[in-house]
Amino acid sequence: MIKVLIVDDSPVARELIEHILSADPEVRVIGTARNGLEALAALEHKHPDVVTMDVHMPGMDGFETTRQIMMKYPTPVVIVTSTLDPQTDSAVFRTLEAGALAILLKPPGFGHPDHARTAAELLQTVRLMSEVKVVRRSARRSRVEAPQVARVEEVARVKVVAIGASTGGPVVVQNILSSLPADFPVPVLVVQHMAEEFIGGFAEWLSGSSELKVKVGEQAESVTPGFVYVAPGGSQMGVDGLGRILLTPRQPGQYLCPSVTHLFLSVAERYGNHAVGVLLTGMGADGALGLKEMQARGALTIAQDEESCVVYGMPAEAVKLKAVQHVLPPQGIIEMLLGVVKRC
Repeated sequence: MIKVLIVDDSPVARELIEHILSADPEVRVIGTARNGLEALAALEHKHPDVVTMDVHMPGMDGFETTRQIMMKYPTPVVIVTSTLDPQTDSAVFRTLEAGALAILLKPPGFGHPDHARTAAELLQTVRLMSEVKVVRRSARRSRVEAPQVARVEEVARVKVVAIGASTGGPVVVQNILSSLPADFPVPVLVVQHMAEEFIGGFAEWLSGSSELKVKVGEQAESVTPGFVYVAPGGSQMGVDGLGRILLTPRQPGQYLCPSVTHLFLSVAERYGNHAVGVLLTGMGADGALGLKEMQARGALTIAQDEESCVVYGMPAEAVKLKAVQHVLPPQGIIEMLLGVVKRC
């Protein structure tokens, strides 16, 4: 039985989320809270396996509540919030820095065409996150050591880095990008599985911690060193023969859009052995076949290791396909990228 605490200042939202979760016989809602203070009080006496958390609440908001939970009662936190303005979405992503594991769009009411899909996603995420072991976080951030340049085998001159991630990915992507210098001499392309409404805020959040210029990719713009291009929601992102971003709309029946494999296949065709492919934490198998094709064309392929993954799904599939040359924690990935690019 998966025990869940729901934290949301809206009674309608609490009731809807409880109804969705309670439909699963293996999930039990053990309580609800209207704000952060009530949530902390409940956690003191109850021991949920997962907490669903809104962000904007009166008094103690979702960010501070998540921070307090991770300090006092380490528990998997899933952010469930409404669509926000991309310019203010950074508040949502700050909860990931505090320790939240996933961000989901709040399901619309019954009868809405997206209700069934978003409800299923919420239930699947809660079940998955209940298995994640989180650790207590200190109130003070530990000092991050400067990455040491890794020793890697000789590779062809790198012209692009492609990164794919899903569940648990945003913080790892942020960690990697924030460790690359402003003069990093190749463009970086990123596909992060996320609700379309959050992509703009995700790029803004990444930009705030990186010396690189981070933006959502636009049709036909040339990929440029020093820039990070995040795939927009609802479009597949690739690169054409002239090194320009190529966006194609979602096709009927395509569940993952943007797709990591689509990006990797495009990069493999355009850059061959002048590319690096990095596959990070996430559920499912997206990216594995694309990474295999990158490897077949001589690219350097890297997957995040199991110990550091929130969900060891996508990297595991790539490892099974023997598509991965290096399996590394985030710090090792950073070192590898710096080591490879230094040879450019």
